[in-house]
Amino acid sequence: MAADGNRLFRADGNRLLRQAIAYGGGWTVTLGAAALLGAAAELLLPAALGLAVDAALGEADRRWPLAACGLVVLIVATDTLSNLAGGAGTARTTARLRHRLLGHLLALDSRRAARYPVGDLVGRLVGQAADSGQAGSTVVLGVTAALPPLGSVVALLLLDWRLAVTFGAGLLLLAFGLRAFVTDASAAAAGYLGVQGRIAGRLTEALHGARTIAAAGTVRAEIDRVLAPLPQLRAHGTRTWTTLARASGRTAAVAPLLQLAIVAVGGWSVADGRLTPGQLFAAVQYAALGAGLGSIVATLNRLVRTRAGAQRVAVVLAEPPRSYGTAALPAGAGRLVLSGVTVYGDDGRPVLDGIDLRVPPGATIAVVGPSGAGKSTLAAVAGRLRDPDAGEVLLDGIPLRRLTRSALRHAVGYGFERPVLIGATIAEAVTLGSAVGSGGQPGTGQPTVDGRPAAGQLVAVARAAAIDEFVERLPDGYHSRLDATPMSGGEAQRLGLARSLHAQRLLILDDATSSLDTATEYRIAAAVAAHPDRRTRLVVTHRVATAAAADLVAWLDGGRLRGVGPHRELWRDPAYRAVFTASALSGTEPAEPAESPVEAVR
Repeated sequence: MAADGNRLFRADGNRLLRQAIAYGGGWTVTLGAAALLGAAAELLLPAALGLAVDAALGEADRRWPLAACGLVVLIVATDTLSNLAGGAGTARTTARLRHRLLGHLLALDSRRAARYPVGDLVGRLVGQAADSGQAGSTVVLGVTAALPPLGSVVALLLLDWRLAVTFGAGLLLLAFGLRAFVTDASAAAAGYLGVQGRIAGRLTEALHGARTIAAAGTVRAEIDRVLAPLPQLRAHGTRTWTTLARASGRTAAVAPLLQLAIVAVGGWSVADGRLTPGQLFAAVQYAALGAGLGSIVATLNRLVRTRAGAQRVAVVLAEPPRSYGTAALPAGAGRLVLSGVTVYGDDGRPVLDGIDLRVPPGATIAVVGPSGAGKSTLAAVAGRLRDPDAGEVLLDGIPLRRLTRSALRHAVGYGFERPVLIGATIAEAVTLGSAVGSGGQPGTGQPTVDGRPAAGQLVAVARAAAIDEFVERLPDGYHSRLDATPMSGGEAQRLGLARSLHAQRLLILDDATSSLDTATEYRIAAAVAAHPDRRTRLVVTHRVATAAAADLVAWLDGGRLRGVGPHRELWRDPAYRAVFTASALSGTEPAEPAESPVEAVR
């Protein structure tokens, strides 16, 4: 099984290399043409120089020195063009690979993406995609680097078969050493990149929890944990450089001996009259050209690293992305149905086990339960951030899997406990990155589109999320840059909540008001409840007041639905009351609120 996996791993990497070569387009073709022309000029130059020597001795046409000069100019020109085409093709290929890899990552199911540490994915996106982007130039230059040795054998054969036999024997010895170099260097490069990815993943985790680490006083221990794989990294790096040094040493040892052998055999041929002095000079040049395999070693080293990088990119691209259907939603008001929904964790045990839940259109259902009960998983499958392993989720009678991407994301909105705000400005973050012009009036807090006041939707959702006053106090209002706007956790949470309010049929709030005070939460609940479209709302919560405000409560325990009904009915069960932290810690039963925020606006 492991061998089959390795073969598939290599096959995916080789397939990606072929695609990367094609991504270079015209630049790869230009590089190939320039490199071939340059290699041909290099092969012709020794012959031209030999004839120039004979011309100086009066044994050949005196125009050969000019021809040799012309070949030198051609070599310089093709080398310059090769550098330009190689750099441009690599940049184009790298950009396309990164765009493809990033798009694929964002299209993955969250469980598949979570298999890879964030730091490791960044390494693949930044480092290994760049390595793979060199595929076109590396393969072209690798092929053309093999032409001088092969061409030298042919040229020496034309001069004297004894020279060709001598040179060919030396090349076979060098080729055997290079084969071992490719095998050892490939294993070392793959191991090095793998360990590098593990270190990057641990570093990302440490940076994410930097405050916790500082508070616990475990900085030294965390440094040791992050850098624990360094000995392995050193071993792979040492193996890489040792292998490269060994290959270079073999080349450096064999090449001079090969040239001496050519000089000896060629001198014997001159003495016997089989070669002219100019031909002997050309033979020595061909021996130097063919035996100078340092460029081949360097190219092979690049190819090894390029292939290892392509394999690491290919293994992520091989993960199947989330698929979407072609259906649109019929007329409806957001009736949500979960039928036999089961989700398994990484350990194979069910996180959700056979959930059957029906939420009437326009209703608010609170999801409660102890930690680990599966609340966030239920919220994820309800809006298809995650697909269930068994069962089906339907919105207004249509399975979520059958909806188009556009239909699903326009119908469903999510608010999270710790939202990630995307966009350059506050307006872009709230409108999910839609085009918001920069021609507004700084200091007025008024958003604009193409220099004109925007439609009231942006301000309306900001007001509903109780973030409008914060934004309007900023110097540039809705056009304030996110990276230059200091905000608390509650303010970031309210911006994320405002972003979620685009939902047309189903609003899912996964602890999205946990950082808010009671008064602000009351204001938001009233605004959401007063929405004219009366969207269906699924709210994951730990607060008694929020559960009491809902039309229904889904009580989860151990991945199963323990009860569904109004809060007042479930409250009679002591186990339900114990779910809420306040009652569990105090040992007393918290009093139910006389009037919920939703009831207050009815």
